[in-house]
Amino acid sequence: MTAATTRRLHEGWSVRATRGPVPVELAAAVVPAVVPGLVHTDLLAAGLIPDPYLDQNEKKVTWIGETDWEYSSSFDWAPDGRAVHELVFEGLDTVAVVTLNGHEIARTRNQHRTYRIRVDEVLREGSNELVVAFASPVAEADRASLEIGYRPHTYSHPFNALRKAACNFGWDWGLDAASAGIWKPVTLQAWSGARLASVRPVVTVDGTTGRVELHVELDRASDAEVEVRASVAGVETVASVPGGERTAVLRLEAADVALWWPRGFGGQPLHDLEVVLLHDGTVIDERSQRIGFRTLEVQLDRDDEGTSFRFVVNGEPVWIRGANWIPDDAFITRVDRERLARRMDQAESANLNLLRIWGGGYFESDDFYDLCDERGILVWQDFLFACAAYAEEEPLRSEVEAEVRDNVTRIMPHPSLALWNGNNENIWGFEEWGWEKRLQGRTWGLGYYLDLLPRLVAELDPARSYTPGSPWSGDPQIFANDLAHGSVHLWELWNRVDYPAYRDAHARFVAEFGWQGPASWSTIQRSISDSPLTPESPGMIHHQKATDGNDKLTDGLVAHLPLPDDTEDWHWAMSLNQALAVTLAIEHQRSESPRCMGSIVWQLNDCWPVTSWAAVDGDGTAKPLLYALKHVFEDRLLTVQPRGEGLAVVAVGDSPEEWAGECVVRRLAFDGTVLAEERTELAVGARSTRTLPIGSDVATPGDASSELLVVDFAGARAFWFFAEYRDSALEAARLRTSVALVEGGVEVTVTAENLVRDVTLLVDKVDPSAVVDDQMVTLLPGESVVFTVRGSGLDAEALVSPSVLRTANQLVADWA
Repeated sequence: MTAATTRRLHEGWSVRATRGPVPVELAAAVVPAVVPGLVHTDLLAAGLIPDPYLDQNEKKVTWIGETDWEYSSSFDWAPDGRAVHELVFEGLDTVAVVTLNGHEIARTRNQHRTYRIRVDEVLREGSNELVVAFASPVAEADRASLEIGYRPHTYSHPFNALRKAACNFGWDWGLDAASAGIWKPVTLQAWSGARLASVRPVVTVDGTTGRVELHVELDRASDAEVEVRASVAGVETVASVPGGERTAVLRLEAADVALWWPRGFGGQPLHDLEVVLLHDGTVIDERSQRIGFRTLEVQLDRDDEGTSFRFVVNGEPVWIRGANWIPDDAFITRVDRERLARRMDQAESANLNLLRIWGGGYFESDDFYDLCDERGILVWQDFLFACAAYAEEEPLRSEVEAEVRDNVTRIMPHPSLALWNGNNENIWGFEEWGWEKRLQGRTWGLGYYLDLLPRLVAELDPARSYTPGSPWSGDPQIFANDLAHGSVHLWELWNRVDYPAYRDAHARFVAEFGWQGPASWSTIQRSISDSPLTPESPGMIHHQKATDGNDKLTDGLVAHLPLPDDTEDWHWAMSLNQALAVTLAIEHQRSESPRCMGSIVWQLNDCWPVTSWAAVDGDGTAKPLLYALKHVFEDRLLTVQPRGEGLAVVAVGDSPEEWAGECVVRRLAFDGTVLAEERTELAVGARSTRTLPIGSDVATPGDASSELLVVDFAGARAFWFFAEYRDSALEAARLRTSVALVEGGVEVTVTAENLVRDVTLLVDKVDPSAVVDDQMVTLLPGESVVFTVRGSGLDAEALVSPSVLRTANQLVADWA
């Protein structure tokens, strides 16, 4: 037997339209194609379509999703003495017919799985012609929906009839750009005798001993005996696999292993697991995978108050500071490791310890999980079912099982993977969104979530936790989105109420909630050319995908801040209000620890320039919300919360050390005069929360519009304002500024002569690539803050111009 070989087939591709509403000027075009890639990105690179991200160009390219496309290439091949030759497509988007040298070799209907096709009978010496013909995803979704029967779904296209990323058909933050293409690598693999089909390390820890139960599956072309050798952490073992056998289980035990921890709890030691397949001492195939030793479970336990929902790593409960993750680009092949690393940098800067991969997108790339492993960011992985009912019959059922087997096997070695979750909002949708009546007895996916998926997880990844859905109460007999039970999604507040009502939601774990805000100013300027640019101008409305989104933005603002007439002021007010809303929610949720054990904000990132719930916009620019997350997800959080008829200081110490010192609570006039004060010695244990009631003489204002509480405790500070911004006596900000050039950027010092709220530098207005270390800093009279702005060639004076140096005072004083 000779060693297996893998050859990438990524060169020489072209794509052409074969049927559909193709513009006349493109009807005969043969376009160079990048593989991996998508037809949208190929047409864009060739200058044949306008950028869908700009203005209302999305409308000009919807024909692409209604069109059939054909990719073609050729490659040379010569006999190599190996017994088996397979074309391997790691990802085809989506409904396709594959031909080699005129012979049909495969039909595909699933974007989320690998297709391995034996081609020995049609492969020929010399030139080989490979063609992948894709059917229109829009037409195929419509056809499949009619074939299997209507099932409820969100938005206009029946995405639930195809195994294709749901959001590719549009979402309330995403553009409708249903694409097609060879979106993952395609290779020609050759081997003899046997190959490693899959390698699954089930990792457990007993004390300081790490154990790996390694499940190996083989593909065979002969009955010869082979040998599997595995090594990790200095330990090696070997197993013989007799002729005809296709599986082997190897066990490795490593003493005194260093444990892998999420960030904030310890280090992230990773070990190379090497697996080699041998025949007569010759290596014929091999795999390498990094693993980490840790225990990790998600506990849903009944108690006197309902059902808990908590992550426990190596026996330590972890309070989840998370964000939901959507595809980072509407054209997913443009997302590379470097871009993902920037997002991870931003996640770390916001003090996040978990990302939830939402079920309307994709199983992420290996790079994503590798980066999470390295940085200690836990991953909650949804299976790909979102906001819709799904048929449980064939042909969908077999496709679901195939994609789950592929992706569980691929992802399960990663120590960052914390949870498999069955779906996004589908059980809740059935219970509360009127699906039952519309389904008329048709299946809707419950069999996947309660039977098929947990069985596959138990078979393939038995050391991992599984939940049937999000939200999930822990019991099919209890309403899925019950505040007292399990995980919840809190959307009524954004949709119909207001954000102070987050304090009325006493949840055990919040897996989704959020508040909208516009993209950064530089992103809007780049992507929308409206003149005049207003919140209601055509391009701005087109880049707002949420139903009644702008009305909800306004409704959620006017109780708190004035509604400005100027567009730049409107942008600042909405950006600030988004950050304030999420801050209030998370402070409340953290203050209820350990009853509440996690908060996952919707959402970290965007896939294009859009008004949305994201903390990082579609250009990768941080919005004020990202800095608000940095503050509210600090290890040590000090907050003032309503408790009963009064107010209390809540100190949340999410660190391994005790937090102790004198807690000073002052009621101040806006001019800085101390009106009342109390001092208390306070000690907060490791990973614990303390609540300290504030005396009524301090907590009761004489004039709510011009007084505030300031709490200082061992390096942390909290504010409580008795009146909303719009009802307060905030004066115009009186600031002194200075700038100094430093290595790599500029230091900006801002000193307040009066009370100034939410001092922020919107540095993207000076340079879209500039980054500032902080935002939204409130200063008492006489206090200063130093901002560090990183970037090259920055105009230092522009950083303190009125449109860049922003405060809440500007909004309130100008309005008053």
